Amino acid sequence: MPTLEPADAERAARMYREQRRRALPAVALMFGLLLVLTIAFTVAPGLDSVRVLGIPLSWLLLVAVPYPVMALLARWQLRRAERVERE
Repeated sequence: MPTLEPADAERAARMYREQRRRALPAVALMFGLLLVLTIAFTVAPGLDSVRVLGIPLSWLLLVAVPYPVMALLARWQLRRAERVERE
């Protein structure tokens, strides 16, 4: 297994710590989104009876909201991580 020079190893460790620190807001937003959806389904159980095109609204919210938002969060986080590597 190749080893890094001490200066390179320190730079890699510093980048890793900075990327991890910058990932916290994206992770918190993702968990916040899932928490809000969970609370919404608990508070408003009637979402199952509301239908859009024959599909319960709760199912549409569960499928249509989190995945695009998580994809946007992932893209945002990737840009932030790449910015650390360029610095």
